[in-house]
Amino acid sequence: MEHTFGGKYKIEEVIANGGCGSVYLGTHTVAGKEVAIKLQPTVPRNSPIRQESKIYKTLSGSPGIPWIMWSGKHGDFDVMILDLLGPSLEDLFKMCNKHFSLKTVLLIADQLLERIEFIHSRDLVHRDVKPANFVMGVGKSACVINVIDFGLAKKFRDPRTTMHIPYQQDEQHRVGTSLFASIHTHNSIECSRRDDLESLAYMLIYFLRGNLPWRRLHGETVAETWDIIRDKKLETEQLLTVGLPEEFDIFYKYTRSLDFDDLPDYDGLRNLFRGLAVKHSIDYDLKFDWISTRQKKARKRHCAACHAKHQST
Repeated sequence: MEHTFGGKYKIEEVIANGGCGSVYLGTHTVAGKEVAIKLQPTVPRNSPIRQESKIYKTLSGSPGIPWIMWSGKHGDFDVMILDLLGPSLEDLFKMCNKHFSLKTVLLIADQLLERIEFIHSRDLVHRDVKPANFVMGVGKSACVINVIDFGLAKKFRDPRTTMHIPYQQDEQHRVGTSLFASIHTHNSIECSRRDDLESLAYMLIYFLRGNLPWRRLHGETVAETWDIIRDKKLETEQLLTVGLPEEFDIFYKYTRSLDFDDLPDYDGLRNLFRGLAVKHSIDYDLKFDWISTRQKKARKRHCAACHAKHQST
């Protein structure tokens, strides 16, 4: 695909495909800066990319929210151009052989609780909290976790009146990713703040355990898969955090206990995990597991190169 967007951003190669559009690597035609270009075929009304770009602009300026550089219509496509960031937490989890240490999980929890609180403070719920939608920064911000993909985000209250949306239950409210969706979402209940936090709880447990009991469950239809996974979540609810530090059990049960329009205690949850870090003498120094993994791989490559050079002399 040969296109230049916004007069100065040239598209290169595809780097991701999803239900909310394709993402391409792009470059600034003058400065050479690499960017992410998200494309989706234009729809007459309620364009997902146009809605998502509005959300990015609403949230921009806060740590952990990518900058949007340009958005608009180009031919048959709606386009959004963002900062190009690093790998997702899902990518890094796989790189670490699907195991994160307690320290890394606590570092992740601290930042993500802050990100989710900020999003909620702007009257929005993300509605698709999962490891693939959190990506690392680059350069000086390489240890900052960024939130991406607001294609399913929605207002949970009116910003003028602060009136919360009404409780509703129907099939259109089954949104997001079934692996990490809240049980309320499985039951087709409108999402609110509690659901983003319950999804985060599943994420953190996944990172500690390396798996979830419903990971490989599938039905013959999408709806059946959602039902099978929901039933497994309910069946294993009392066993999900067995063997983990009790703070994760407290966190999970807290998210499950929240009412539809409750204001979560974000500070209390961060302090819960920070207290666990103190108990284990964990320093919040932003030294994630993947940093040492990358260093080890770099050392191995260096040693292999040195060995090959030595053998050739």
